[in-house]
Amino acid sequence: MISYAPLWATMEEKHATTYTLQAKGEISSSTIRRLKAGESVSTNTLNALCRILRCDLPDIVEYIDDDQGQAP
Repeated sequence: MISYAPLWATMEEKHATTYTLQAKGEISSSTIRRLKAGESVSTNTLNALCRILRCDLPDIVEYIDDDQGQAP
C-alpha cells in the first residue's frame, strides 16, 4: 500500500499548507481530498508535489507491504 504520511510531515517541516499546494502548484481540491484519503494520484501529481515542496519522492510517499508479518 502507498502511504502519503511523509507528505504531511514534509509539508509541516516546510510550513506548507494545502492552500500552498493549490495556490503555488495548482493542485486541485479533489486531488488533495484523494491524498488525505490515501487514494491513488497520478505521477504528474507526485512530480508537482516534489516541485512545489522542493523535495524528493520519498519525502512524499512510502510503500508499506500489506503482507508484512503474515505467513505465506
